[in-house]
Amino acid sequence: MLRAVINGALLLMLSAACLADKPVVELVIRDHLFYPSQLKVPANVKFKLRVDNQDPTPEEFESYELNREKVILGKRRAIIFIGPLAPGVYPFFGEFNPKTAQGTMIAE
Repeated sequence: MLRAVINGALLLMLSAACLADKPVVELVIRDHLFYPSQLKVPANVKFKLRVDNQDPTPEEFESYELNREKVILGKRRAIIFIGPLAPGVYPFFGEFNPKTAQGTMIAE
């Protein structure tokens, strides 16, 4: 039993260490817009997208091409793991403000 607990703890620490090595890309939501609206990200590498919603209202980061959707409450942050992506352009938008909250991710 003790061995299983120790092995589980080691596996958890190794998983956390692997996730800590991922590049971090920053995205801000402000006034129902994404900043920057064009993100350059590393191709062929898994990375963390850190989304900081500075608006008082929630917004949903959504992308059909990235197969991701995540609601970020107002004045909150979220981490979305993405990739690895093939080189290319991947559009994303804010589900709650689709006319203004739009952007593209360029994997290169």
